[in-house]
Amino acid sequence: MYTGRFVFAQVIDLLPRRIFHRIVKEHDGDKWVKHFTCWHQMSCMIFGQLSGRESLSDLVVCMDAHSDKTYHLGMGNGPKKSNLAKVNEGRDYRIFKAFADHLMGLVNDAESREMRVYAFDSSTIDLCLSVFWWADFRKTKAGIKAHVLYDVNLQIPTCVFITNARTHDVRAMDFLVYEVGAYYIFDRAYVDFRRLFKLHNAFAYFVTRAKKNMKFKVITSAKVDLAIGIREDQVIRTTGTKSATAYAIPMRRVVFYDEEKDKLLVFLTNNMKLSAHEVAQLYKKRWGVELFFKWIKQHLKVKKFWGQSENAVRVQIYSAVITYCLVHMLKEKQKIPKTTYEILQILSVSLFDKTPVNELLTKCKQSSKEEENCKQLEINYI
Repeated sequence: MYTGRFVFAQVIDLLPRRIFHRIVKEHDGDKWVKHFTCWHQMSCMIFGQLSGRESLSDLVVCMDAHSDKTYHLGMGNGPKKSNLAKVNEGRDYRIFKAFADHLMGLVNDAESREMRVYAFDSSTIDLCLSVFWWADFRKTKAGIKAHVLYDVNLQIPTCVFITNARTHDVRAMDFLVYEVGAYYIFDRAYVDFRRLFKLHNAFAYFVTRAKKNMKFKVITSAKVDLAIGIREDQVIRTTGTKSATAYAIPMRRVVFYDEEKDKLLVFLTNNMKLSAHEVAQLYKKRWGVELFFKWIKQHLKVKKFWGQSENAVRVQIYSAVITYCLVHMLKEKQKIPKTTYEILQILSVSLFDKTPVNELLTKCKQSSKEEENCKQLEINYI
């Protein structure tokens, strides 16, 4: 019988601890700290995410019940509720953000591929105005907005920005650093020709949907294949008062008919070499970031928060991103055929086990040949 380390300790070992300590030192996170360090804090937050704790009290009660094991899990001697609440409110959230950014970059750098495709979108997280007063959104509502740059091929986020819900989506494009030759897919809300021209000058490509009131003139038109849904394939130039100045070079306009929704979709791109059908298929991949938002809201704790301050909320969201990257790293390293959801569910009930994590996630129930050939006895009712 295996009597080694706990599953949680095996999983968290995948994190680059040296990098984390370097980030903590840059932000003086452990200055004047004697016992409950930033690493202990992050371990507690990841444990709460993996185990699906609903509140801070729920998390602390669970750890108190296993107080003799918390040291071996990387949480120190186990924090009290007041201590964990205090460090979540006081310690700089940028420590967690920088570490999450490093993990996202680490996962992406580990994969080599010819075509990089990113989808950029945002999702609003509703909050109670009377509790989260600093996140005022509307008269009776509070909220924050998570802006995510999502790698649709690796199915992993590469950048996460958190702003007030009042921030317009298009302003988040100013935070992006574009890769040469990469494709960026945007929704119609991100049509800002000045920012799209900046992307073009970075030698990257964009695919987005055109607004209905866009003014333009057609320069050339290419032959289209109606059988695959392409209605128009044109090279155009914008003629609007502001757009003509902001984007003063030609771009491409593709009109695609979606049979399932019985709807015409108009796409804009600065790539002149892809076929019209490839442009339409690229935009279809934007759905990946929508699925990511849905998944992380359903399976990680980013809707019910364990603290009320802005810093505590940001710490929890970035802890969720770190947890997502950690599960993805585990899946790739162990070559696990299960989905991310299945891995998360298995880990949630196995954190205190001492089973080797690769055995826990790869073993499957196999029936013996004797069981397969065994005939079920008949039951005679009297």
